[in-house]
Amino acid sequence: MTTAPPKPQTRNSADEADSARPALACTAPRAAILPAAEWKKLAAMVAVFLVFCYLPIGTPRFDNAVGESLALTRWYAREHVLLCLVPALFIAGAIGVFVSQGSVMKYLGAGANKLLAYGVASVSGTILAVCSCTVLPLFAGIWRMGAGLGPATAFLYSGPAINALAIILTARILGLELGIARAVGAIVFSILIGLLMHLIYRKEESQKAAAAVMPDADVRRPLWQNATFFALMLAVLVFANWGAPQSGSGFFALVHSVKWPIASLAAAGLGFVLVRWLGASWWKVVATGAITAGLALLFPALPLVAFTAAVVGLCFITMTDGGELRDWFDATWSFAKQIMPLLFIGVLVAGFLLGRPEHEGLVPSAWVAGAVGGNSFAANALASVLGAFMYFATLTEVPILQGLMGSGMGKGPALALLLAGPALSLPSMLVLRSVMGTHKTLVYCALVIVMATISGLVYGAIF
Repeated sequence: MTTAPPKPQTRNSADEADSARPALACTAPRAAILPAAEWKKLAAMVAVFLVFCYLPIGTPRFDNAVGESLALTRWYAREHVLLCLVPALFIAGAIGVFVSQGSVMKYLGAGANKLLAYGVASVSGTILAVCSCTVLPLFAGIWRMGAGLGPATAFLYSGPAINALAIILTARILGLELGIARAVGAIVFSILIGLLMHLIYRKEESQKAAAAVMPDADVRRPLWQNATFFALMLAVLVFANWGAPQSGSGFFALVHSVKWPIASLAAAGLGFVLVRWLGASWWKVVATGAITAGLALLFPALPLVAFTAAVVGLCFITMTDGGELRDWFDATWSFAKQIMPLLFIGVLVAGFLLGRPEHEGLVPSAWVAGAVGGNSFAANALASVLGAFMYFATLTEVPILQGLMGSGMGKGPALALLLAGPALSLPSMLVLRSVMGTHKTLVYCALVIVMATISGLVYGAIF
């Protein structure tokens, strides 16, 4: 008996679609509940929530640290922002507007006179108010356009390490001898570091000097006029912040007794320069001068009132006049936006963690004394390394160091941190690596750390 073959089963299109769906569903990847970026946001929100949820409010040390943070910030705002920071910002803005690129290459170029190049580079920081990151574009520009590695690295170190305002603040807040040591050390460091970098890479530098082409300087006014302009601004900055010495007699006491007349004469000279050489509207300058003088006569015991009027007047002049003056205001405002928020954040953090002299913050002074107290090699080396990796916005190193010294930091490690900290930071190291390469960056950072450590040991042994 033969049997018929089985009939093939037929399925309609709907059945095939239904049977296909489970297979497709099984093979398709399951979508993530949240993308990785959203998880990070959620983690940040949870962290902030936990911080505020478990703030140790009511504990004596925490409450005292908050009070110290606000107290230090209030003191800094009252004593140093208008007199120190604002003039420094105007000086920093003027550097980028009134100093031509050709002039920079003339004095810092590979073919320039070495004595002149290192001399200019080593003292350039006295008219700059920049941090270790802000100076990087200036360094990269002058080096890539033909400046020698030696003068360029001398400028790189000097720019953030020895600006005039930092010297004044260091001497006024941390002591005259530490301010002098910082100024001398920074100038010597910049020259030595530049010379050592030149010697280490002398073959490469010789090839670069042979191929360098000096660009023509874009001279808008004679050098002596620019020099006078910057000298007058520096005079206002220096004498307005001239602190009272402990002794009531002597040269420093004499200068302190006449500091405001000297600053006023420098300001009057600056007004002349603004009108005569920079093209400012004469009536705006005269009006600013008249208002400032009137307020000085009305409030002789409050010179900050007249100084504030002068600052507001200078802002008005540079903001409303066009050309170079408007460029000057824009550059100054750019520095202000960059520096001032970081400055106040730094002061708040310093006050909260370390307090003021003779007032403890959150960190017990015994911890600091154990790490950087005294003048041992380990204390100086640790201060140099920590300073090199920390980021100090311009001028924030002074209140931070003030808190550290109040918590027990030795004078030697303090100088080591001052000489290494402002000139280096982890962000600046990363940028320097992309500009100079890994090897040059490591050599430069090592020179700064080693020299800062040695200087701290010597200074601590003397004082």
